Amino acid sequence: MTAPIETTGSQAEAQPEAVLEGVEAKKIEGRSLGQIAWTRFKRDKVAVAGGVVVVLLILIAALSRPLQSMLGLDPNAFNQDLIDPNTSLPKGDFGGMSWDHPLGVEPKFGRDILARILEGSWVSLVVAFGATILSNAIGVVLGLVAGYYGGRVDTIVSRLMDTFLAFPLLLFAIAISATLQGGAFGLEGLPLHISVLIFVIGFFNWPYMGRIVRGQTLALREREFIDASRGMGAGGPYVLFKELLPNLVAPIIVYSTLLIPTNIIFEASLSFLGVGIQPPQASWGGMLNQAVDFFEVDPQYMIVPGLAIFITVLAFNLLGDGLRDALDPRSR
Repeated sequence: MTAPIETTGSQAEAQPEAVLEGVEAKKIEGRSLGQIAWTRFKRDKVAVAGGVVVVLLILIAALSRPLQSMLGLDPNAFNQDLIDPNTSLPKGDFGGMSWDHPLGVEPKFGRDILARILEGSWVSLVVAFGATILSNAIGVVLGLVAGYYGGRVDTIVSRLMDTFLAFPLLLFAIAISATLQGGAFGLEGLPLHISVLIFVIGFFNWPYMGRIVRGQTLALREREFIDASRGMGAGGPYVLFKELLPNLVAPIIVYSTLLIPTNIIFEASLSFLGVGIQPPQASWGGMLNQAVDFFEVDPQYMIVPGLAIFITVLAFNLLGDGLRDALDPRSR
């Protein structure tokens, strides 16, 4: 049996100091939820790559007109000298690709494909972002109201969602867009076409956002901080927009990044069917529509706008998946 080790008073006092010195050597800094989410997002290289592509696409769309001027491109300029009069196809290989026309020219009219891709980029993104904002505005407000108040209000809003989801959206969008092509609400031409597409796509897609917000609100309304706000006399609007809404920012952002590519495809589909953006204005869906008659002999004209839609949709989806994992690690 060994005797206990005795420590002197100086040694006993030195031990806590040594521990404290080790703690002070490496300070622990707190991080906000935003910093934690950003750290998670940076680890996902695929999502970061998608985010970089999205930023580049937005810059290209915002600067499409200056880029066209800098490159000396005109999306509506005919180049009949580059078209074979016997076949209506571009002269040369790969759809007439050259230094002056890096992506070639379209059949029949000879308009530069790169210029029309740049011109169509801002149209697609404006419609997609505008429709997403409209869907979010309607869906968030109605979802919050339905989830918080419950009862008869929840029943009415939920049945309204079911009614909108039951509509054959594509057929309804075609009917409305075709009806308003001539002019309406004091608008005509391109502003009218863009406005109609934003309204049709955004107004009939809000139930998806509404259901997500309603479900999250149902879970949050029983939390302690909501009870504390009510106990301090806070009214319904204050609780909805000051307490609940800030806690729903993450799912709203995530779903918005996933809704934007859906809206891009929807706009391209309507333009492809001839009830969206009308020529001569360039649009990716319209270019695919015009390429149908030539894809067997000149696939270049269909491949380029198809790749533009594919890359844009893929980049937004990768970004959305990365944001979902970063903002809600439980979804992994």
